[in-house]
Amino acid sequence: MDVWTFLWLMVFLKIPIVGLFLIVRWAVRQTPEPADSGGGGIGPKARPHHPHHPRTRAPRGPRRGPHGEPAPASPPRIRTLAARRRLPRV
Repeated sequence: MDVWTFLWLMVFLKIPIVGLFLIVRWAVRQTPEPADSGGGGIGPKARPHHPHHPRTRAPRGPRRGPHGEPAPASPPRIRTLAARRRLPRV
């Protein structure tokens, strides 16, 4: 194996990984900026978040499968007279 290939793989390709580690470390150590409570901004005022979602969830259907009740039986089959009617032969 060539010396330059080994040097490329072992040193130069590690530089982006080290850079990413340093950026993430720097971001974690930053202190959050205080929220500006002044009224000088443009746009609607920030309202406190409601602790619950405004819409309620729809009720879940009955649980089926091996741990629930079996599916309801299918309705009885009926045949209509219009479906059995045939055209006269000529």
